[in-house]
Amino acid sequence: MRVSQTSLTVYFDPPFWTGLFQRMDEDGCRVCKVTFGGEPRDQEVLDFLLRRWRELRFSPPVPPDRAAACLPNPKRMRREARKATQAAGTGTKAQQALQLQREQTKAEQSAVSKARRAEEQERKFALRQKKRRQKHRGR
Repeated sequence: MRVSQTSLTVYFDPPFWTGLFQRMDEDGCRVCKVTFGGEPRDQEVLDFLLRRWRELRFSPPVPPDRAAACLPNPKRMRREARKATQAAGTGTKAQQALQLQREQTKAEQSAVSKARRAEEQERKFALRQKKRRQKHRGR
C-alpha cells in the first residue's frame, strides 16, 4: 500500500498568486508550482484540484534523505506567513499612502517636540546658573 501526503501552499509572489503543491511518498518529495493570477477563493482552488489534478506536472522525486528539507518547520512557516501578511499591510493604496503620511508627520512632530524640550532644558539650566551666580555675588 502506497502512502502519500499532499499539501498546497498558496502565497503572493508579486504580481501573481502562486500555489505550491508538495507530494511526499516513499520515493521522496515531488513539487509542482501553479500560477493562479488573482487571489483565488477557496472554491476556485477546490475546483482547480478536482478538474486539473491529473494535468499537474510534478518535479522528479527528491530522495527521502533530502525530502525532509521539502517540509519546513511549522513554526517557521507560521512566522514567515505572519511576516508576509504584515509587510503587505491592509487597505487600498490610498489608505497606505495616508498611513505613510501620518507616520512622517508623527516623526516630524517628534523631532520638533524633542528640540523644544532640549531648548527648554537649556533655558532652565541657564536660569539656574544665573541665580547661582547672583547668590554667590551677594556674599
